[in-house]
Amino acid sequence: MTPPCVVPTFRPYTVENLEFGGFYAWSCESRVKAAIAWYGSIDRPRTELQPKFPIGIAAELNAPVLGLYGAADQGIPLESVEKMAAACKAAGKTCEIKIYPDTPHGFNADYRPSYRPEAAKDGWAKMLTWFKEHGVA
Repeated sequence: MTPPCVVPTFRPYTVENLEFGGFYAWSCESRVKAAIAWYGSIDRPRTELQPKFPIGIAAELNAPVLGLYGAADQGIPLESVEKMAAACKAAGKTCEIKIYPDTPHGFNADYRPSYRPEAAKDGWAKMLTWFKEHGVA
């Protein structure tokens, strides 16, 4: 079973998701012009419902993807983020990964204790620039 992608079919320009939705940004990018993964899962044990994760499909990416990650994220090992960046580069894909030092998971969620205003604002600005650079802003 392929992960579901909820992307409007009438205007498939961008996808931008947080947390597990960030996983979908990596997984659904083929249906959009640009994608942003805010601390989305990159690699986990496979299940029947999730037989693929972004690290396994890096060579298949079609749209440019910007990944925004915290170096202190307890749920997404920095090693997997670095492996994803290397896999995208090796495959010649347009991917950019920004890692925020000393920043936890959920740094853009202003309703949580993990919120980090500086990283969130910088990530938001990078997202807007990414979309503009790729013709969707």
